[in-house]
Amino acid sequence: MADRLRSVVGSGHLSTDADVLAGRSVDYTGRYRGHASALVRPGCADQVAAVLQVCQESGAHVTVQGGRTSLVAGTVPHHDDVLLCTDRLTELSAVDETERRVRVGAGVSLAALQRTAAAAGLLFGVDLAARDTATVGGMASTNAGGLHTIRYGNMGEQVLGLQVALPTGELLRRYSRVRRDNTGYDLPALFVGAEGTLGVITEVEVRLHRPTAHRVTAVCGFAELTALLDAARIFADVDGIAALELIDGAATALTDEHLGVPAPVDGTWLLLVEVAADHDPTEALGDALAAVRACGEPAVAVDVAARQRLWRTREAITDVLGVFGPPLKFDVSLPLEEIAGFTARAGALLAEHAPDAIPVLFGHLGEGNLHLNVLRCALTESREHRLDAAMMDLITGCGGNVSSEHGVGVRKREYLGMSRGTADIAAMRTLKAAFDPTGYLNSAVLFS
Repeated sequence: MADRLRSVVGSGHLSTDADVLAGRSVDYTGRYRGHASALVRPGCADQVAAVLQVCQESGAHVTVQGGRTSLVAGTVPHHDDVLLCTDRLTELSAVDETERRVRVGAGVSLAALQRTAAAAGLLFGVDLAARDTATVGGMASTNAGGLHTIRYGNMGEQVLGLQVALPTGELLRRYSRVRRDNTGYDLPALFVGAEGTLGVITEVEVRLHRPTAHRVTAVCGFAELTALLDAARIFADVDGIAALELIDGAATALTDEHLGVPAPVDGTWLLLVEVAADHDPTEALGDALAAVRACGEPAVAVDVAARQRLWRTREAITDVLGVFGPPLKFDVSLPLEEIAGFTARAGALLAEHAPDAIPVLFGHLGEGNLHLNVLRCALTESREHRLDAAMMDLITGCGGNVSSEHGVGVRKREYLGMSRGTADIAAMRTLKAAFDPTGYLNSAVLFS
């Protein structure tokens, strides 16, 4: 099989080196490891399709890897897999400034897409702290959300069309010059969020947005989480709301100590708010700020440099999470009214299962998407599994979903039935079997 793969991509883009494979078989957090037999880096969609055909005919499992920022072990191989890396699929078309759209190779980083959009006087609606490493293909595969979902929606709402290499080795191209198309199944929507189980996304056409003329950012501090959540309801109704980010005071204590990034305001809990509009939104934001029960004066920024300093408060969290070693991550969605109760009960669970651990909570309050990171959590595999199960029970008991924007991957597949019914899962398995009868593509992802 190696010779056939080499003939497809060239000898310089196939590796069976043990050290290379070991480095590519560990997840972003460093907690989960697997085993691979080869790494292959196709340079175009036709090569991706040919690689899949070779692997299917050879009976080899394939795990797809993009920027490898998955937090649910979605890119960890489990069957001595062939690792199919999309990092060479970096073609970017010219921006269609009239239609505000652009075609992007799956291996293009989010940051590169943002730069391309900005050069055309436009912006891309999804933003992540991992923008320098996250790839467009991976973001589409997991239907990523991020910092501005409250305004622009998830990745799926940005996708206008795509190209996919199917498990059979065929290429499916679904593009349309018009926005409305009711000629059958919405195939792009089928692959967005499928986590690579139905095919390998090789290119995505995304919508771009016209930037607003004015943008104002504020950070408020609160003594109680309930007060912050009450404030979030007020800010969510402000015209032009663009971001609503929860920040745990425990996180800012770490960023201050280890990165020199202190909190701009006092508070056990912080809320970052951003409003963007064609008219100056300062007065509207000021009215909302006056209506909330903050524990001091907010920090407000209008110019770019000052706003970036406030955003650093939020984004520095991702840079400090590994200070005690690989964190244990819970990415969940919850109704807003359940967040305070969940936080208290999650703290009690951690005190029971991992008494030395430090919980750090942050996330996107506009959609109830939360990232609970458990630091200093060195548990055995069995104890970690018991904590996982207890946390998933708590999440679903609060009316939430076991995953909000990172997908199911490998880590959460046994809990899929907590958020999806039997008929749902059966229908998804039927789709998987129709596209991939032998089940060789991303076989460890989504289904247990």
